[in-house]
Amino acid sequence: MTVFVCGSCPEGTGFVEMLCRGLPEEEVKQIDCMSGCTRPQTVAFRVTGKVAYLFGDITSDDLGDLQRFAALYAASSDGTFADARVLGGLRMKAIARIPG
Repeated sequence: MTVFVCGSCPEGTGFVEMLCRGLPEEEVKQIDCMSGCTRPQTVAFRVTGKVAYLFGDITSDDLGDLQRFAALYAASSDGTFADARVLGGLRMKAIARIPG
């Protein structure tokens, strides 16, 4: 799984480092811009063949929800969930669900 983090958002490098420590099993990549400027900090989760997710308004307080999401997403065969409540606080921070 690759976790993309917007490098243009205000949190910047420190946020990427926090995610690398908090999601050690995942490949965390900083990219230039994810066009989520109205809802910084943006983070996306992607696995080939699965639905991808883009979240915004992410802070360090969301790390627990991001960790739970990563585990659920990895365990899902196609990246979808029958009930969005499993996303915890990320449910209200979802910007997009992109077909795989």
